[in-house]
Amino acid sequence: MLISIVILFFILIDLYVFQGLKMLVSSWPQANRRLIYIVYWALTAVAIAFFIAFQFTNPDKWSRPARTFMFSFILVNYFTKIFFVLILLIGDLVRLVRWLIQKSSNIIQNKPLSEGEPITRSEFMVKVALIVASVPFFSMLYGILLGAHDYRVRRVKIAFKNLPASFDGLKILQISDIHSGSFYNKAAVKKGVELIMNQKADIIFFTGDLVNNVADEVEDYIEVFGKLKAPMGVYSVLGNHDYGDYKQWDSIEDKKKNLQNLIKAHSRMGWELLMNEHKIFDRNGEKIALLGVENWGAKKRWPKYGRLDKAYAGSENIPFKLLLSHDPSHWDAQVRPQCSDIDLTLSGHTHGFQFGVEIPGIKWSPVQYMYKEWAGLYKQGEQYLYVNRGFGYIGFPGRVGMPPEITVIELKKS
Repeated sequence: MLISIVILFFILIDLYVFQGLKMLVSSWPQANRRLIYIVYWALTAVAIAFFIAFQFTNPDKWSRPARTFMFSFILVNYFTKIFFVLILLIGDLVRLVRWLIQKSSNIIQNKPLSEGEPITRSEFMVKVALIVASVPFFSMLYGILLGAHDYRVRRVKIAFKNLPASFDGLKILQISDIHSGSFYNKAAVKKGVELIMNQKADIIFFTGDLVNNVADEVEDYIEVFGKLKAPMGVYSVLGNHDYGDYKQWDSIEDKKKNLQNLIKAHSRMGWELLMNEHKIFDRNGEKIALLGVENWGAKKRWPKYGRLDKAYAGSENIPFKLLLSHDPSHWDAQVRPQCSDIDLTLSGHTHGFQFGVEIPGIKWSPVQYMYKEWAGLYKQGEQYLYVNRGFGYIGFPGRVGMPPEITVIELKKS
């Protein structure tokens, strides 16, 4: 029933847009108009066929490029048309108001209701609708074809009074939210990994969401991400997508096995997965602690597997502490109130919504209405949080104005 309603909604959008299209090409030769109409409805039929295929087959059995292409085709097609429809609706509402005023005037003046000039749809508004709709169309195409793998290195220096002198200048590299199940361009991902290695970091951190749902998604990329190496090692934590909570499993045992396979994948890549535990690093008798917790999100919909108390226990006397925690809402909800001596928390999760504007003087994304800390560096008192914008993508297979991020953080002693 729901599928039928969605398809009907799509068709209504297409019919509404088609009326505007007919006006735009009304002065064209008949043969050209006929060709435009055929192409328009053929593309519509393909989009609806893809949608039906998603509902009645198992997309996981398709190749990643095919799955990405089909989903992108549907998304770009109808997201663009919705913008077209919104502008046309504004014009049609104005036309309706003018018609009502005309009819009311006829009634007051005792004139026939049919008297007066017919109020037709404005060709100007149709052209405006086309221009407005072209913006998301080309933006989304760019985001898929180029923006998805336009890896950017962001460099940050943070000074701490309590940083042991032996760790002054420590270079940390952070990536987050790989979402390997969404990848469709392995060559581009390999270039991203090469860019990471070119940074010559002392230590590498991954802050969760290796897959979308299933451990098998990362199989094709074990070798790729296994190339990540650093003198002090590669450390990781789990994100909300890593537990398989968003998939229907045949049994609880299958879900548990999936998580175990994911944990093994971290090991196979040479990453040390921290699950509510900590690691102590020693240089010249001076120590820092790295804490890693499982996913813990303050919002109700996100799982709370993290145990900060377990990760913290035993690190109390270490003068400087780092924390890897996937969801940045954890920082305000638990980290700062309960552990005021955790100096730097590294998170991901938000992706920067994969869409936004970041230019000098302007930093905006829709995700900021859901998360107080959503991208970049934040400070409260003497504690810092850095939110990585993500290495991969999910849902929309691209990025617009919010490129994938490789973060290089240098710790300095002040």
